[in-house]
Amino acid sequence: MPADQPTQPQGCTNFKIRQIMRLVSQQYDAELGKTGLKTTQYSLLAHVERLGPIRPGELAQAMRLDASTLTRNLKPLVDAGWLRIEAGTDDRSRSVIITDAGRAKRAEAKSYWKAAQDKINRTLGVERVLALHALIDDSLALLSTSDQGAENE
Repeated sequence: MPADQPTQPQGCTNFKIRQIMRLVSQQYDAELGKTGLKTTQYSLLAHVERLGPIRPGELAQAMRLDASTLTRNLKPLVDAGWLRIEAGTDDRSRSVIITDAGRAKRAEAKSYWKAAQDKINRTLGVERVLALHALIDDSLALLSTSDQGAENE
C-alpha cells in the first residue's frame, strides 16, 4: 500500500455516499425532468411495470423503501393516472398496478433515463461503473444481513 494512502477510512461514509448520490441524481433528474418525472417516480413506474401487480409492502421491500416513503411517492403517480391501487386478493390487501398511461409515460422517459446512464458511464468509465455496482450490491447484501441480525436480537 502506498505510504500516502490512509489505513483507515477518512471522513464520514454517509456524507460521502450522499455527495455522490446528489451528483448522480442531478444527472438523472436533468434528463428525466424533460418528461415531467422525477428519478424516484421513474424508478417506481419501472418497478411496478416489471413486478406488478404487486402489494405495497412487497414493492417497498423490493425497492428498499419504508412504507411511509412508498405511500408518499405513490400518491402523485396515482393522481396522474399512471398507477392504480386496487383491492388485492383478500379484503385487507391492496395491489399497485401500472396503467396504460403509466406504461406510455415510462416508455417516453426510458430514452432520457438511458441518456443519463450513458453520460454517467462516459464520465466515470464503464469499468468504474461496473466496479461501483459490484461494491454497492455487495454492501447492500452485507448491510441487509446486518439489519436482519439486529432485528432478531
